[in-house]
Amino acid sequence: MRILNQLVPWADASALLGAVAITGFHMLAVGYAAAVFLLLAADESCRSRLNPRVSDDTGRLFARVALPLVVLLPFVGFDSNARMLAVASSALALVVMGRLTVYALGRRAKARDLIFDRALIVGTEGVSLQVADVLEGHPEFGLRPVGFIGRAGERDLPLPILGDDDDLLRVVHEFKIDRLIVASGPQDDQSVIRALRSSQSLPLHIHIVPRLHELGGIRGHTVDDLWGIPLVHVPRPNANWAAWAAKRAFDLTAASLALVLASPVLLLSAVAVRLSSPGPILFRQTRVGREGRLFQIMKFRTMREHHDCDTAWFESEDERVTPVGRLLRRLSIDELPQLVNVIRGEMALVGPRPERPHFVDRFKNDVRGYNDRHRVAGGITGWAQIHGRSRGLDAIPERARFDNHYIDNWSLWRDLVILLRTVPLAFRGDSQPNDTRQAPARPVERRVGSAGRLRRAAARHQRLVDPTGTELANEPAQILAHPPSARVSAELE
Repeated sequence: MRILNQLVPWADASALLGAVAITGFHMLAVGYAAAVFLLLAADESCRSRLNPRVSDDTGRLFARVALPLVVLLPFVGFDSNARMLAVASSALALVVMGRLTVYALGRRAKARDLIFDRALIVGTEGVSLQVADVLEGHPEFGLRPVGFIGRAGERDLPLPILGDDDDLLRVVHEFKIDRLIVASGPQDDQSVIRALRSSQSLPLHIHIVPRLHELGGIRGHTVDDLWGIPLVHVPRPNANWAAWAAKRAFDLTAASLALVLASPVLLLSAVAVRLSSPGPILFRQTRVGREGRLFQIMKFRTMREHHDCDTAWFESEDERVTPVGRLLRRLSIDELPQLVNVIRGEMALVGPRPERPHFVDRFKNDVRGYNDRHRVAGGITGWAQIHGRSRGLDAIPERARFDNHYIDNWSLWRDLVILLRTVPLAFRGDSQPNDTRQAPARPVERRVGSAGRLRRAAARHQRLVDPTGTELANEPAQILAHPPSARVSAELE
């Protein structure tokens, strides 16, 4: 159905061109039409829907036609106001007519099996069979079911089982699947999630049948009605190359500007580090970046030189932290050299904090979703950091959950929000992105509690860090010495 998706922008462009022609191609009208076209093109909902209708589009079309008009009217004269109102009215009417025509042609072409998407159904029981029956009996949805992903049950299936959860990517490639419909089944949700996340780079639309959808309340522009079965389209920002190109352009511009503006601070910090103790000004350490690629992260050196920094966890009050380093850490100035990593493309301004290879190898097997964080470049700050989950071993699962939530719901606006929220946190020293601050300790008598609770906390912490019973580093697994409320630093330098 890619042909249909390509016709919609052409129809919108033709409609806007016609609206401008009515006014005699006035330059202000041309600029207005260009702004409207960009707003319409940015709306990708019509490309993912199975059965798009103008009645579902009307509200969004009106908003996108009206927004540039509202912005322009205060800056033009009375005569131009009348002209712009005429252009906007004509544009809305012509865009609606154009989409009516394209959608109607699309429904006819799909009903005659002239255009279709190849669909794969995840699940072999319950609503999965209903989805298969609907798709086979209603070609107007434009989906040709190829088969199921799952395990064979007692019932005969109308389509073949092409593989299990672990075979999902192979089946998608082999059968050239265009749309994936995740319905109910005996599959392990986590195995499906891992497979879907690993397919982020594929040009694939993913739809999910919500559980308990019979209760209703499922609505929105991302929901399709498949003959009474709601299908929720899953946004995949990581697969949108244009969006990530915009993120890269923003990171490059903002990091370059920040580097110039912060140059006096960088110079003073470099001098202070040089005078604080023997050793280099910059601390370099190997970290794991996007898709597991290794790179050298840079920070101002805040500790006296040592040689166990790649495999050991350290307390934030480590005696090797210099007075200058303590100040740099508190204000997050030690992170500023990472702007160079951003300019090089090794990091982003916002993203999951990159970790050392030694601990990535351990956490990716023990912490759910930890390795999924490496779908994007690591960041100087992130969604986990502004929520205060940047400290300690016990915060690792929550950090992984926050980081994956950020990746799965990414937007440039969210990056801006995270950056703005990071600034006051950095100056207050509450949850700086270098992950080395220690939470305020409670009074000892309240922190320790009963021996039973302490033993349970120790066992829970040990399972979280390394279920095999092997200590990750020198002493951090000894939770009796470092209870969860007394955070152990998750990163150093």
